[in-house]
Amino acid sequence: MTSADTDDHPAWNQEQLRRAIKAAGIALWTWNVDSDAFTMDRRGYELWDVSTEDATLTFEHLSEKIHPADRDRVRAAFVATRAVVGQYEIDFRMLTNPGEVRWISARGQGDDFEIAARIMSGVFLDVTGRKQAEEGHELLAGEMSHRVKNLLAIASGLTQITSRSSTSVDEMASQLTQRLAALGRAHDLVRPLPGGQGSAALLGDLFTVLLAPYDDEGAFSGRIRVAVPRMGVGENAATGVALVIHELATNSLKYGALSAAAGNLDISGKMVGDDVDVVWTEQGGPGVEPPEGSGGYGSKLVQRTMSGHLGGSITYNWTPSGAVVTLRMKGDRLSA
Repeated sequence: MTSADTDDHPAWNQEQLRRAIKAAGIALWTWNVDSDAFTMDRRGYELWDVSTEDATLTFEHLSEKIHPADRDRVRAAFVATRAVVGQYEIDFRMLTNPGEVRWISARGQGDDFEIAARIMSGVFLDVTGRKQAEEGHELLAGEMSHRVKNLLAIASGLTQITSRSSTSVDEMASQLTQRLAALGRAHDLVRPLPGGQGSAALLGDLFTVLLAPYDDEGAFSGRIRVAVPRMGVGENAATGVALVIHELATNSLKYGALSAAAGNLDISGKMVGDDVDVVWTEQGGPGVEPPEGSGGYGSKLVQRTMSGHLGGSITYNWTPSGAVVTLRMKGDRLSA
């Protein structure tokens, strides 16, 4: 069926077109390129959260609801559409009255194609769901890339640790294999557990298991000490806690106490009302300095996990002898 067939086909009556447009969530709009007057159907007014009683709606007025970061780009793009040959599509964010961010896609035909009475026509689509899904995929890809880089750095650090306590190549190979296997078991704790399994682990066991691959053996053993309140960590919270421990250990292995033979790590905790305070204290490593700016991806990931997933906070104290990190977590979030 050609486009001409669909335009003239008797089955395409006004009521069917109205139903199809409604089902697709399409909002219709027209723009007078001379007077700047902008009109929309009822769906358009709902989409933009403007009153249908506003008889003086203009493109400039509507632009005020566009997200400030997108406003100039959208204005320039709409003006440019008159010189664009063929179809165009512009995606942008707009702000509704409650402060909600909504993604809109404006689509139409450029180059004044079939323009009538100096009025251009087109449609708006709400593409918020698609944009949120894209952002989620980008966040996941960034997190996976970050974890892969960390695992490579950890493997290199564990090799150095093992070489200090090994007396032969065979012994080093055996110890390194055991550490990498332990790292694999610890890495499993970063993933959510299947439903219905209750508490994932005790808080102290979670720290001990995750940090076991980083401890030395023989004469260098025992440089990681853990003393935290005895309490269960639920399957939902275990993922967040494990991620934070994993990130702190990786940073220590790359830059802090765990990167030096004489370095040690002390983890102590106490109950503060219904909250749990855990202090991560590094000593004996190289000198540390506060990072510039807001930190890298790992730091932002930890901050987001602590404040969002665990309902708590994380603070850093960069002392001459090593980093001191204080984790405060909500007791009810830990047990969930």
